[in-house]
Amino acid sequence: MLKRLMAGAAALAILAGAASAKNTITVGMQLEPPNLDPTSGAAAAIREVTYANIFEGLTRFGPDGSVQPGLASAWEPSEGGKVWTFTLREGVKFHDGTSFDADDVVFTLNRARAADSTNAQKQLFAGIEAVEAVGPATVKVTLSAPNGNFPWNMAWGDAVVMAPESVATNATNPVGTGPFRFANWVQGDRVEIVANPDYWGDKPALAGATFKFISDPTAAFAAMMAEDVDAFPVFPAPETLAQFAADPRFRVVVGSTEGETILAMNNRQPPLDDVRVRRAIAHAIDRQAIIDGAMFGYGTPIGTHFAPHHPDYVDLTALSAYDPAQSKALLAEAGVSNLKLRLHLPPPSYARRGGEIIAAQLRAVGIETEIIAVEWAQWLEQVFRGKDFDLTIVSHVEPMDIGIYARPDYYFQYGKPEFVAIMDELAVTADEGRRSELLKAAQTMIAEDYVNGFLFQLAKTGVANAKIEGLWENSPAPAIDLTGVRWTN
Repeated sequence: MLKRLMAGAAALAILAGAASAKNTITVGMQLEPPNLDPTSGAAAAIREVTYANIFEGLTRFGPDGSVQPGLASAWEPSEGGKVWTFTLREGVKFHDGTSFDADDVVFTLNRARAADSTNAQKQLFAGIEAVEAVGPATVKVTLSAPNGNFPWNMAWGDAVVMAPESVATNATNPVGTGPFRFANWVQGDRVEIVANPDYWGDKPALAGATFKFISDPTAAFAAMMAEDVDAFPVFPAPETLAQFAADPRFRVVVGSTEGETILAMNNRQPPLDDVRVRRAIAHAIDRQAIIDGAMFGYGTPIGTHFAPHHPDYVDLTALSAYDPAQSKALLAEAGVSNLKLRLHLPPPSYARRGGEIIAAQLRAVGIETEIIAVEWAQWLEQVFRGKDFDLTIVSHVEPMDIGIYARPDYYFQYGKPEFVAIMDELAVTADEGRRSELLKAAQTMIAEDYVNGFLFQLAKTGVANAKIEGLWENSPAPAIDLTGVRWTN
């Protein structure tokens, strides 16, 4: 009798444990996305919510940065990499029940490369000459020149596949093919997603997730400590990480990102159109003081717009070494005195905290700054689109995005013809040795032109409940990929 009672109690305990096992997650984010269409907005927060969760591309990035199959199960180059043929997965449906096929890929790529495209990474599609549906499950893409990197281009969040039936409303009601469906967006507070029961691939372990927007670092710390938030993959208060590391309830995850953090300069705004002034600003910056003061030691100094973990990275920090005396001499040589510049600072901690330090460093060489704190939507409208700024601080988190310097209409307005020529050659070069030479030349050119003040590579400092596994340690792309996330016992 006693044994039967004990066995019954054990069974009840097991059932109770199973019933209470968590299968949802609340994820903290500092920035709220301005919309939820990753193909028509530059904000990284859009992709953090949607990439691999709601939307999928032909290919995708894995947590190690490798290119993996997505909606295409295979791809094959021909004509030396000028033609790419993608074999698509069959039986895939969009969240609204419409079927995915080759026509959706044709629509997506033609939309992205169209003259009126608002895609933030339009250069990814610039080399496409034609897109053809060979059959319902086969797409042939013909390029204007060979490009061995084309499958990598298709892994970006800006290249996810959309359907013509739902594309018009994806900004507020995103409809993709991913393992999670959009459920709700309470603007200013949270976005909710739920598992897609009809997903074509491996079903996620989570039944749903909430992305909670907490812009204030102090509030983010409080939310994690109270366990109101289960994970904060990019935690905005690095000074508190030691407290989380000492608490067995949490796990601190420190990795690398693709985020080149820069003091961007408006290269066509006098006197910043004078390389001597830009160089003076660069030499006034003490990178390590910014890393220590704003990031509490987390970050790697950079001297150009390229990730230090990339095999072709060139350490050019010496070109813009901290040298206040040289800054003053350059300003005098340029005939600039009593200079006052506007410094627009978006919400992230690296910008707001780093901006205060940089303002003091510039003041020490005779440059006054007017600090203007802006919200993310205002930064996108005024600085990024309107180019109405002198200086700003932002981290560019897209992978290997040095090509933005070839765009004369980009917000810092560089676009030097010699640099454009390097990028044009890179786009049609398959030889790895020559590609390495070109990438190194590109890094050197923008460093020697002092296009921007190159500060540091953003570290990925995250905090999560110790029972959560599967979150990315590094960030090869801006994404909070929940496809492999689960709770452990």
